[in-house]
Amino acid sequence: MADAKSYERARDFRANLNPPEARLWLSLRGRRLDGLKFRRQHPIGPYILDFYCAAAKLAVEVDGAIHDVEDQIRHDQRRTTWLAQRGVRVIRLRPADVKDEIEGVLGFIGRVALARLGTESPPPSRP
Repeated sequence: MADAKSYERARDFRANLNPPEARLWLSLRGRRLDGLKFRRQHPIGPYILDFYCAAAKLAVEVDGAIHDVEDQIRHDQRRTTWLAQRGVRVIRLRPADVKDEIEGVLGFIGRVALARLGTESPPPSRP
């Protein structure tokens, strides 16, 4: 369970998405991707996930150049392990891929999410 400070930080992050995150959010929000509900800047435990689909227990991270730094790589590995222990799969995307290959990125996210749900077709839409 996330603490109150994590929820406050997540709220601040939601108000300040970077351009690749904002572009991806436009395609994920409102169940636009295969009827899947995603949340943005969602706190889980001590971490805030860029995007999270609770039904598929899928985290989608848009990782910039800072994630290529050795200390950050180790932090990301610890974070991914912690999330995996709770059944959450993490997908990491490059900002350039979100910018230049959005349809391919969305297809990949959709395939992974649907596979985790055990279905090849989108969930039924809500009335």
